[in-house]
Amino acid sequence: MSTLTTYQRHHLAPTYDHHVGRLYPAMVRASQAHVVMLTEQGLIPADRGARLLRGLAELRADTTAVPAYDGSFEDTYYLLEKRLAAACGIPTSELDVQLARSRNDLDAGVFRMLLRDQLVEVLQRVLDTGRTALAQADRYADVVITGYTHRRPAQPTTIGHALAGYAEALAGQAATYADVIDQLNVSPLGSCAFAGTDLDIDSARLAELLGFAGVVTNSYEAVAGADHLVRVGTINARALATGARLARTLMDWLSWQWVTTPGDFTQGSSIMPQKRNPVVLEHLVSYAGQAAADAASVLNNVGAAWWEDSNNATTDVQVRLWESNDRAERFFALVGGFLAEIAPLNPPSREEIVASGATTTAAADALTRHGVPFRAAHSVVGRLVRAGGPDTWTPEGVRAAADIAGELDDAAVADLIAAAVRPELVLRRAQADGPGAAAVRAQVGVLRAALDPVAERLDAVRGLLRRADEALDAVAAELGAA
Repeated sequence: MSTLTTYQRHHLAPTYDHHVGRLYPAMVRASQAHVVMLTEQGLIPADRGARLLRGLAELRADTTAVPAYDGSFEDTYYLLEKRLAAACGIPTSELDVQLARSRNDLDAGVFRMLLRDQLVEVLQRVLDTGRTALAQADRYADVVITGYTHRRPAQPTTIGHALAGYAEALAGQAATYADVIDQLNVSPLGSCAFAGTDLDIDSARLAELLGFAGVVTNSYEAVAGADHLVRVGTINARALATGARLARTLMDWLSWQWVTTPGDFTQGSSIMPQKRNPVVLEHLVSYAGQAAADAASVLNNVGAAWWEDSNNATTDVQVRLWESNDRAERFFALVGGFLAEIAPLNPPSREEIVASGATTTAAADALTRHGVPFRAAHSVVGRLVRAGGPDTWTPEGVRAAADIAGELDDAAVADLIAAAVRPELVLRRAQADGPGAAAVRAQVGVLRAALDPVAERLDAVRGLLRRADEALDAVAAELGAA
């Protein structure tokens, strides 16, 4: 290291360390496809193509660690050329691997491949977490709890209603991840520096061999574009922020002992033997903050770059997105695992829910069913609340408080008191999007159906990648044996 220049020591070496483990294998794979295409197009002789393909196969099979940065090559791209020349037994001056290719389109293509592979795994986790949330929503659709707004008791709801709500958010996020994968999965390879080439290359064939669904329409956008990078960072930030909000609510549920604390997701105290701390929920909130920071970094770098190939919008955002995707995959694995293990423990009792005041909106609504204007009904219930908790209300007290609403018949009084002291009535609520048990279970069915087409899209991408891998292996072996 002492022989490195200042630039090498403080930029090229650490960048190489960060990037080589991901970029190098993908560059070898992209190079196999490129040489196959060049050979098929007759742009290099068959024997030279075969030699390169044999060398690339040797590099792909080599499981030894890549060398440390020593200044004898500039970056991962030149490491590939150096190692390929050695594998082929030729000097680098005889290599054709970079014919009709630039570092610009190679880097853009490889980065799309890597992000695509990562997001396939993230999307699978989102789908799995969504299905877990829905299974738990169905299972606990009749477990009544107190719903909160502004951290104050608000209205009765159910565990199932809350989890189905999160599952709906996941369904939307899953569809967005699938859209981002589609946007990523077009090939910039063949664009070269940005203006293409006069050589008779076949960009579509190159895309096919690497599992891309098509080719970027414009060669300048192929290497200058960064919208797909911004979308990766921002969907992760968005999805993790939503999950972090659920984590905060779960912290409360566990603290109040409404649900069990999954033992696999806790840590003990170093001093208090009784403590089992569900710190994973704290970590999830931190993950969301880190995802937001990564997205901000990408946005800032892209906005600071010229609309052309620029390190600000390529190399300098890669680590942020790799780490963001890795974090997102772990985030959803943790959320899904946690949700799978929770179960009702001591959800709030009828008395606790009533004492919290969460049933008073239902009490006011009950009066409106008997013709009382809502604002008058609201005022009546407000008077009753100020006089005492719903468990203390009597028919006489209700009539005394209802002078502003006129004479109440026995049915109206009975409905008001029942709504105020029976939070379990929320389970009968017929509103399709509400917390009624039947409604929640219907929501579960709708949301499961919403996840299915996204899962089919994911399976289609995986099938495309698998077939491309098989085809590239076959044709590279065939041409390499020539």
